[in-house]
Amino acid sequence: MGKMEKKRVKIGKTGSGKGKTIVLNVTENTTLMVFLLAQMPHKNRNNIKSLLSSKQVLADGQVVSKFNHPLAPGQKVEIYSERIPTEKKFREYTVVYEDHDLIVIDKQSGLLSIATENEKKITAYSLLSSHVKEQNPRNKIFIVHRLDRETSGLMLFAKSEPVKLKLQETWDSSIVSRNYVAVVEGEIEEPEGVITSYLYEDKTFVVHSSQNPAKGHKAVTHFTTIKKNKDYSLLKVCLETGRKNQIRVHMAEIGHSIAGDKKYGASANPLKRLGLHAQSLSFIHPASGKSMVFETPVPRAFLRLF
Repeated sequence: MGKMEKKRVKIGKTGSGKGKTIVLNVTENTTLMVFLLAQMPHKNRNNIKSLLSSKQVLADGQVVSKFNHPLAPGQKVEIYSERIPTEKKFREYTVVYEDHDLIVIDKQSGLLSIATENEKKITAYSLLSSHVKEQNPRNKIFIVHRLDRETSGLMLFAKSEPVKLKLQETWDSSIVSRNYVAVVEGEIEEPEGVITSYLYEDKTFVVHSSQNPAKGHKAVTHFTTIKKNKDYSLLKVCLETGRKNQIRVHMAEIGHSIAGDKKYGASANPLKRLGLHAQSLSFIHPASGKSMVFETPVPRAFLRLF
């Protein structure tokens, strides 16, 4: 991922390779090739081009392949002894991006974010914990936010408690945008809209919507209609706030429940799963301060309905 680049999920990078790592500090303005030739006199231009093409060089935790990549004082360049995997796919999730501070995954529908009383083993948290411990038994993973079990899409995890706390404490300013795609029941006539209410949860863990500010937490959901037919509508949904079950409750409130969402009033399940996918995520990296943008395709099953 470069500055403000939008990359599809299948080309996410990881900065956590195995084997020996050389760490070099940049002290003046230069370019990558010039810097590496000066720092590694035993290497020639062809050796360095080979390292770049093999994705073994990182600048500030991000894979760099261009020899003329600009460098500035204070940056850190890392050279891995082994090729860095460009993608790690598992049945339950795909690692979209990984560096020393965080991991972004594309979670499959049906996978819990974190353990519950009924399921403690197969969760995104437990699977990622095993993943980072394969690199180093002392490594840990920290959950930053959650997705509902039946919601698929992008999730962000921290690799240390300070990074987790920084992300959570600066959530409103660090998270630039969180966009979803949703299949809802019925044909939505409006090309776009905003839903605002106050959400609260009852003792049975069902979230309710109210216009009374004293009853819950303010929730704001923006939506744009992408496709529609007489049975369903495909929406782009942008969260201004991140409340539990927010999209599901708000869609039900306007009479267009998420497809397959029996809990909040859906009458059918054409996708055999919840029709909600966290499609894009944009945030400020807690360590480097750089803008990170991740985007995944609309699930094919969603498009088949149209």
